[in-house]
Amino acid sequence: MQPSFEAVLKIFSISTFRYFFIAGIPFLICYGLFGKRLAASKIQKKQAARKDFIREIMHSLKTTVIFTAILYVALYTPFHNMTMIYDNLADYPLWWLFVSVVLSLIIHDTYFYWMHRLLHHSFLFRHVHLVHHQSANPSPWASYSFNLAEACAEGAVLLVIVTIIPMHLIGISLFVLVAFMINVYGHLGYEIAPIWLRNTLLFELVNTSVHHNLHHSKFKGNYGLYFRIWDRLMGTEHPDYVKEYDRIQQNRIKTN
Repeated sequence: MQPSFEAVLKIFSISTFRYFFIAGIPFLICYGLFGKRLAASKIQKKQAARKDFIREIMHSLKTTVIFTAILYVALYTPFHNMTMIYDNLADYPLWWLFVSVVLSLIIHDTYFYWMHRLLHHSFLFRHVHLVHHQSANPSPWASYSFNLAEACAEGAVLLVIVTIIPMHLIGISLFVLVAFMINVYGHLGYEIAPIWLRNTLLFELVNTSVHHNLHHSKFKGNYGLYFRIWDRLMGTEHPDYVKEYDRIQQNRIKTN
């Protein structure tokens, strides 16, 4: 692959569109069109201010620049030769395309948990991670709201993934898309998980919007991104999580 300004511009344009589209639609639904109807699903009753949304968007656009640069490094610089990125879909079975996405999410979750705990060291929290925690009552716009150093650390997981497992560009795109959709859900500020989730094995494994929202409101615990596994293994899951989740879901049931 040969680098070009057009390629960089295309990556940035797609990333920016994805941010505004995937974060914007749930924001419009939850914070605009159906805000009153979804009031029982609101995790924190207080409302964030317009200036908070603007701050989150501005930081997220800077993060998008960083993520564009990281993908550029993976695809168009000599680093590409150190990766396992493949161009021909026929090089691996078609099923591997989807397995690689699942493995990427598992790798990312482990990477994120330990990086996230490190960012809560007092020095790094004050100088790096605090930007993200300015969103104590997060909205979908907060999904990429990072200090530039944290954006680099967050995005570097892609470089890790493509050096340890074979990834096609389609798989990379799917991973980024799914990861961002889950990220938006985690910062939604509303619990929209189906009521039936609570009594399934899946609830014991995956994070919910309440799970990550507690991290923002309490500033500690619940460090995982997609799964509860590391938090439960390491004893860092917030003790009020299940109780808070049940409270929100009971409110939803009563309203319906």
